[in-house]
Amino acid sequence: MVEYKWVALSNTTLGVLMASINGTIILISLPAIFRGLAINPLSSFQYLLWVLFGYNIATATLLVTFGRLSDIFGRVRLYNLGFAIFTVGSILLFITPGTGDFAAIELVFFRLIQGVGGAFLFANSAAVLTDAFPAMERGKALGINQVAFLAGSLIGLVIGGILASFNWRYVFLVSVPFGIAGTLWSYLKLKEISALNRNQKIDAWGNTTFAVGLTLILIGVTYGLIPYGSSPMGWSDPWVIAAIAVGVFMMLLFPFIESRVEQPLFRLELFKIRMFSAASFAAFLSSIGQGGLMLLLIILLQGIWLPLHGYSYSSTPFWSGIYMIPMTLGFVTMGPLSGWLSDRYGSKLLSTLGLIITAFAFVALSFLQYNFVYLPFAIILFFMGIGNGMFASPNTASLMNSVPPEHRGVASGMRATMQNTGQTISLAVFFVIIIGALTQNLPQVLSSALVTVGAPQLAPIFSHISPTGALFAAFLGYNPMSSVLQQISSMGDPQLVNSIPPSVINTLTSTTWFPNAIAPAFMSALKLSFYVGAALSVVAAIFSALRGNPFIYELHHKIKTN
Repeated sequence: MVEYKWVALSNTTLGVLMASINGTIILISLPAIFRGLAINPLSSFQYLLWVLFGYNIATATLLVTFGRLSDIFGRVRLYNLGFAIFTVGSILLFITPGTGDFAAIELVFFRLIQGVGGAFLFANSAAVLTDAFPAMERGKALGINQVAFLAGSLIGLVIGGILASFNWRYVFLVSVPFGIAGTLWSYLKLKEISALNRNQKIDAWGNTTFAVGLTLILIGVTYGLIPYGSSPMGWSDPWVIAAIAVGVFMMLLFPFIESRVEQPLFRLELFKIRMFSAASFAAFLSSIGQGGLMLLLIILLQGIWLPLHGYSYSSTPFWSGIYMIPMTLGFVTMGPLSGWLSDRYGSKLLSTLGLIITAFAFVALSFLQYNFVYLPFAIILFFMGIGNGMFASPNTASLMNSVPPEHRGVASGMRATMQNTGQTISLAVFFVIIIGALTQNLPQVLSSALVTVGAPQLAPIFSHISPTGALFAAFLGYNPMSSVLQQISSMGDPQLVNSIPPSVINTLTSTTWFPNAIAPAFMSALKLSFYVGAALSVVAAIFSALRGNPFIYELHHKIKTN
């Protein structure tokens, strides 16, 4: 009979695989999805933001609550429920009816449903594994889990590019077989072996304060990236200011509430455990530094590098997935090995060294030009994956090993909340950096490019193109030149367009003119983003190095909990 620990590992690995495929398959297929929904990214990029951010917002705000509930009602029970909800969300996404704005809103809502299921899975998968495996094998188990996550990311990138070329709905359908198989398997095979405390109470005040506060902050950050009035971003929007201010106030209020309730949601005393606090903050800072990296590199590939190398916009999702493979190979190479080594020699050296390698990879990326040679890019991505693989599983294993068994559910939820929140903040930070740089540089760059190509009369009009719209147009593999020229002809001055020679029009609407025009402004911002990522990785490495000597709760029993 197969040992239960392998049953738990195989099932949670399937769940992680499904979730990671879903994450990158959406990222790589957004061009096809937006074309299928007939949405113009120049005017409707708020839907793109919500498709990207909505899932993370839903998971980040629910993870700790679900982790606490799992300590009361059972980690396996809520993990199983997560599989079922995630599968329902995938089916709803596949059958999303209609086109246009309403269909986009439906898509966002169904992604939120997926996010609820994902929150159940993420909050409990590490806890289920920690319960099933002995302390000295958890690094290996979590390492295999992390490899599945990166393998799923690779599969999502490649399959997303293939399926998107046929029908955008297929990118959601691919998760359904995994979801159905995982749901049936988990209900039939997983069993509750954790020590539950059904006498615990739900912290209503803590739940409400945390969920509402974090939701307001993340929503405010999301809408802060959308133009407001004549401003390229929405940070001056009163609603954005109010949402962030109220959210920050509630998050500041949260620790005071938690220190006064009898059974708090967020076990603040876990941060007294040196290993837990160091590993948590290292993971949080690493997530902020790297959470937006995949998106930035895909924008670079799909919007600039691939069109400049002769790839059609319809084929860029597939090829950008192929060209990102070295990062996954690096992670798959190091993930299991680092988990195995951490079981024997501890997590501090491996995790810290992994973050330092990641920081050097960020710096190396900053030296690339927009029309780079692929081989150096691939080598840098490979070492980025090596660094991530060295950090992820040892860090997670050390964090979960350090907490009392009865608090593993909430600890797993706290870990995943910090990681998902960090990823959302990362996307926002990198978008702010890039949109800010484009706001300063894009009007002059486009005007100069139009004068050079022989259409100076268009410069005053194109100087008002939204930097956010230009950025998302590049990401979606969409050349806005044809759309803008049509709008000028139909709503503005047809004579203006007619005065431009056909050869110039052909040049403006080619696959290379727009990427060449925006590349200098985009790359200057991208380099700044890489420097920020490197700095955050270094700070995360400092926290990682402060975690102290190996600590496993079952072996020491030195930490008293309430």
